[in-house]
This record gives sequence, structure tokens and C-alpha cells, in this order.
Amino acid sequence: MSKPAVLVARPVFPQVIEKLQQHFEVEHNQADAAWGREQLIERLQGKAGVFTTGGERIDAALLAACPRLRICANMAVGYNNFDLAAMTAAKVLGTNAPDVLTETTADFGFALLMATARRMTESEHYLRAGQWKKWSYDLFAGAEVHGSTLGILGMGRIGQGIARRGAHGFGMSVIYHNRSRLAPEIEAQCKARYVGKDELLREADHLVLVLPYTAESHHAIGAAELAQMKPTATLVNIARGGIVDDAALAQALREHRIAAAGLDVFEGEPRVHPDLLSVPNVVLTPHIASATIPTRMAMANLAADNLIGYLLHGKPVTPLNPEVLA
Repeated sequence: MSKPAVLVARPVFPQVIEKLQQHFEVEHNQADAAWGREQLIERLQGKAGVFTTGGERIDAALLAACPRLRICANMAVGYNNFDLAAMTAAKVLGTNAPDVLTETTADFGFALLMATARRMTESEHYLRAGQWKKWSYDLFAGAEVHGSTLGILGMGRIGQGIARRGAHGFGMSVIYHNRSRLAPEIEAQCKARYVGKDELLREADHLVLVLPYTAESHHAIGAAELAQMKPTATLVNIARGGIVDDAALAQALREHRIAAAGLDVFEGEPRVHPDLLSVPNVVLTPHIASATIPTRMAMANLAADNLIGYLLHGKPVTPLNPEVLA
């Protein structure tokens, strides 16, 4: 009996390709060719599954053009590239890669917070440019981290990981806002206090964004929200581009309405708003919060296991729309 056919849309670890080849006819893109939408649809013809990395948009039009597609497995915890309602209507399963990246991403979020607060990028550029000639009492003096107030918008697994690092490692007072309040025992573990969004914006010395991107969270932080923050505050986004209005943020940074920002994600990435590239008080990284070899391998293996589990056994590991299974 012939094997099901799957497409791997972007380069992944060779070991993962070999793993999939044990079970499927695999078409891959290890050369990282820049497929447009029509090319992606063409490649998906006859495929039962696709391994995606978050940049491939799966919507009703694509699904209508790919009638044999049964599963889209994202190598990411976020899945804003999926029109999940359209996928459910077409009886196409969506899966993601939660849990395996929680601690690594929380590590990076806290690292980005510290780099932002302590002006590490600014000071490195200054040193590399040969401008460091003498010591000064206020040379790149930044914001305190230990003992300050950590605000978290979006208190899922990663947000909780950042809260624990702040509370237990740095003695920070942790406040958070979420669509729903956490259970008391989880709040106790994180030493976190639930507040309204306005209070979060007003009181946080360091605000970290870890909420999923949806139509409702688009520009959750814009000019009005930035105006509520302390002028000494920092903002860190490790969630998704589009949650922050990047143009408004660049203007707020330029006018020193907040002290600094650290961004790992951007609207329209890999394009970065040019105004963010011209302000000094921002730390910019290219969407690498989960980028350790063990974690990225675990993410890729989980996406592969979802393809194998569903197409061979009808049992995916992390389904997003389990009603398709019925």
C-alpha cells in the first residue's frame, strides 16, 4: 500500500525529515525556496498533510484548492497563520507545538527584559563605535530589575514562567492581566496579583506581552496604552507582531514617553518598521525566543508526531480543533 504524501514547507532538521520519510512520501523544502501562495497550493496537491512553521497562511481559499489535505501541523505554539474556523468547516485538523518551548521562551523573555532595562544594546553600539573614552557616573544608567514591578499581559504557560523568574529569582512584585483570572494556587506559585489592564499599564515598571494574536488583540498596545505607562517603564514583546502598534511604539520611544522596548516579534515580519531601526532605546531580535537546539528539535518532532499520529492512527498529540476528530 502506498504511503500518504506530506509536504514540509520550510527547512527543518534533517533527522526530522528522515523520521517522516519512514512513514510518508515526503516533499520537502530544505533549499528554503521562497514559495508564493500559488506555488504552495501547487505543492499541496495530493498531500494529506503539511508541516508548517507559522508563516504559511492556511485559509478557506487554500483549503478549497487542496481537497485531499487532512492536517496542518504547525512547528510553533502560535497558530495565527491558521483560519481555524475554515479548517474545521473543511474537516482539516490543525495542531501546534505547546509546552515544549515554555521554559526556553520564558528564559529569553526575561533575558530581553534585562537587556532592555539595562540598555545593553545601546551600550554595545556605543562601545563598538569607539565612543567609550572614560567612565561616567550616569553612563547608560538604566532601570532597576530586582525589586521592581513586573507586569505581564497574557498569563498562559510562558507568562507564568516569566512571573516565576521575576518573583522567585529577582524579588519582583508581579501583577498580571488575562482574559480570565488564574486559579488561586497558580497565582500563589507565581506570586502574582490579578489587576485590570489600565492598572497594569500604570503600575508596571517592566511590561511583558505574552498573549496570543487574535483579531481582538490586534494593537492591544497602541498610542493610548503607551500613554498610560510610566515614562521610566520598559515594554517587551515576545508574543506576536501586530499586538503592538509598531509605529506608535517607535514614536513613543523617540519622544521618551517610555524608557525603552525589547522586541522579538514585529508587524509584517521579517520586515521591521523603519522607525524602530532608527531609535536607539530598543533591543531588536529576529523572532528567536524559542531558539535553542533542543527546544527547536522538540518543536519539530512534535509537529512530526502530530502528522504521524493523525494520518496513521487517528490520534494527534496536540489538536487545536478536536471536533474534526469526531
